[in-house]
Amino acid sequence: MATVAPGRITIDSISEKVFANERINAEEAMFLFNHPNLLDLATLANFRREQRTDPKVVTYIIGRILNYTNVCWVRCKFCAFYRVPNHAEGYLLSDDQILEKVKDTVNKGGVEILFQGGLNPKLKIDYYEGIFQKIKAAYPNVILHALSPAEIIYIAHISKLTLEDTLKRLHAAGLHSIPGAGGEILVDRVRKIIAPYKDTTDEWLKCMRTAAGLGIRSTASMMFGHVETLEDRVEHLGRIRDLQDECQPFRAFVTWNFQPEDTQLAIPQKASSFDYLRTLAVSRIFLDNFDNFQLSILTQGPKIAQLGLSYGANDFGSVMIEEQVVSAKGEKHILDSGEFERLIREAGYEPKRRNTRYEVLG
Repeated sequence: MATVAPGRITIDSISEKVFANERINAEEAMFLFNHPNLLDLATLANFRREQRTDPKVVTYIIGRILNYTNVCWVRCKFCAFYRVPNHAEGYLLSDDQILEKVKDTVNKGGVEILFQGGLNPKLKIDYYEGIFQKIKAAYPNVILHALSPAEIIYIAHISKLTLEDTLKRLHAAGLHSIPGAGGEILVDRVRKIIAPYKDTTDEWLKCMRTAAGLGIRSTASMMFGHVETLEDRVEHLGRIRDLQDECQPFRAFVTWNFQPEDTQLAIPQKASSFDYLRTLAVSRIFLDNFDNFQLSILTQGPKIAQLGLSYGANDFGSVMIEEQVVSAKGEKHILDSGEFERLIREAGYEPKRRNTRYEVLG
C-alpha cells in the first residue's frame, strides 16, 4: 500500500483506517461517494461486514407488512400509498381482517408482522392497545415490529400522552420493536421539501432514543435518490451513527432508492443500481457500529441483491407475504423463501432463517 501524505484523503488513507478497524469521518465518506472505483468500495465494505458478522452466512426473515390503514393526513410527496381522511379509497381493516392476515402469515411460516399504516386521526392509543392485545392473545409467538416513529409521535399527540407513556403502553400491549420507517433523510431542509408536515429530525431521533431507554429496539433506514445531496446522505448517516453510539437502539440498517411512480415528487430519473451499491457500501464502511445490513431486494431485484452481498450486506431482508407501500404503483420484486435461499447459495453464502431479534431459527 502506498505511503499517504499526512492530512490528505485518498482511497489508500481510508483503506488504512478501515483495515485498522478505525472510524472514518464525514469528509472521508464524501470522498468515497465520489470515488470512481466501486470494487474498492466493495473491498472495504466487505471487510467491515466480516468484522461484524459471520462471513459465510446470509440471513433472512419471513414476515408480512400489514398495512392496517392507508388514511393519513400528512401528505408526504414521496408516498403513493396514502389517502387523505374521508377519501373514497381510504380504508381501515377490521380486527377480524387483521387477525386473518396474521393467521395467514403464521400458516406460511412467518414470524414477524410489520404493522404500519398512516397517521389516521380517528385512531388513538386504545385502538393500538386493543389490536395488539388481540394479536398476541391469538398468536403469542408472532413478533410485532410495529409503527414508525411518525405514527408513535402522532398517537401520543392525539391521545394527550407523553412519548414515554405512549411507548410504555404500546410495549405492554405487545409492541416488540420499531421499524426505521419515516427516517427518509434526517436533514430538516430535505424533510421540509418531501414531507413538510412530518416529524422533524430531532423528533424522530428522540422517539428512537426514548424507545431504547425502555428496552424497545429498532432499525434504521435511509431512502435516497430524490431531492437530497450527497452531503445530506452523509449527515443522515452521521446522525444514525451518533445515536447508535449513544444508546444502541438499532439492530440493523437498510437503504433503498426512492420509487417515484404515482407520487407528487418529480425527479428526472430513479437512482441507478450503481448508486444503490455505492450507497450500501459507503453506509457499511461509515456505520462501523452496526452489525446487520439488510438488502432492498424489493426495489433492486435479485441480481443486484446478490451483488449487494459483496458490498456490505449480510441480510436478504424479508420474504414479504404482502407489501403495498415502498412502491405502491411501480415494479416490485417479491420472492419466496426458496428463491431467497437459491439466490444466497448461488452467491456463495449459506442461507439461514432468522427472527426480528436476528436470532437464527432452527
